[in-house]
Amino acid sequence: MDEFASISHWTAGRQSAEWQQQRGVTLGIGDDTAIIAPAAMADELDGPLELLMAVDTMVETVHFNAYTMTDEDVGYKALAANVSDIAAMGGVPRHALVSVSVPAAYGPERIARLYDGLYACAADYGVAIVGGDTTSSPQHLVVAVTVTGAVEAGRALRRSGAKPGDAVVLTGAVGLSAAGLHLLLARKQERQEQAAREAVESGVTGGASDTSDTSDTSDTSDTSDTSDTSGTQPAGYLQAASSAGVSNQAQHEEVRGAAALIGAHCRPAPSLRAGRLLLERGSCNSLNDVSDGLASEAWEIAEASQCCLMLKEDMLPRSGSMAAYAADVGIDPLEWMLYGGEDYVLLGTMEAADVQAAREAFHAEGLPFYIVGEVRQGAPSVVLEPSLSAKVDGAAAKGKCMPLAKRGYNHFKK
Repeated sequence: MDEFASISHWTAGRQSAEWQQQRGVTLGIGDDTAIIAPAAMADELDGPLELLMAVDTMVETVHFNAYTMTDEDVGYKALAANVSDIAAMGGVPRHALVSVSVPAAYGPERIARLYDGLYACAADYGVAIVGGDTTSSPQHLVVAVTVTGAVEAGRALRRSGAKPGDAVVLTGAVGLSAAGLHLLLARKQERQEQAAREAVESGVTGGASDTSDTSDTSDTSDTSDTSDTSGTQPAGYLQAASSAGVSNQAQHEEVRGAAALIGAHCRPAPSLRAGRLLLERGSCNSLNDVSDGLASEAWEIAEASQCCLMLKEDMLPRSGSMAAYAADVGIDPLEWMLYGGEDYVLLGTMEAADVQAAREAFHAEGLPFYIVGEVRQGAPSVVLEPSLSAKVDGAAAKGKCMPLAKRGYNHFKK
């Protein structure tokens, strides 16, 4: 198929004209540009609006490979990352432009599966896909998505509004995505080692898999080898585990826990409704989405607001699945929680007098809400109050705070 036939194959019939028109689309895919009627962009919002715009790029060997994510997962996550940015402003996403750079090793059906994931996410969050671009790529797949959204004029939640005395809040548990990636890479390592053993046993050594893995797994960016482009997918592990005649409750729990971690990495759920709830309350002074790690996002708020954020270890939400897996592999779960990233929950600060009412409002809608610290006056910084059971320099940690490094995933820092 040529470029135009491919675009039609990937996008035709995915979203009805009526559905797109409800989102202000006058002209969608098929012309030089899309045409949007601003007045209909977000009819559930009141009064004058401001336009929100976000772009995110996913690169094969940097963010994903054929083992850690399915083609559908790549498409879903590429759009979800942008939806999360809109959520962090308290806005509503509306339209998306999708650019794909496709290597020759990918046939049109693999990209069609990627678009399956894109359109699944679009349906989940009400986003009209209205255009984009398609190019060839010399080696790796690149997916770039631009999303537009809207928010009530003058009410967007920014990083720069935190005030001393604010409570620091979080709209979900963190560390699951990093744990999910660790699990996927560990499964890959197990497969490589098994293949090497089988090659030795069969007397074939020249073709044995290289069991060394030089991937950097200190964050959720995936830099592992992508030489396997046959479509081996992480979902296969879960399917096999589920159908293998699991015989006891502990094994059932292990499979469910693995599914939760892998799902958090491959199919993140942006906190869109949470962002709207925080904006509607009028007491949220700053907001950020957790894409590069909790510590990194806290630093962004601290620097933008010129204040100190104190996080309390005992108050940070800790997923049971994540904690159990961390114990199994001998990793401190706090490392994933603070520095893992790609959880796409929201970190913010709000007036302390409203946090209990906010928690009740969140719980009434079945949404998580955690108070995890406080904002203090001082130079921009982020500190952690250790767990009461921890010790610092041999003494009880109560009342002592440790500075948190400005660390998280950074594409240009080695």
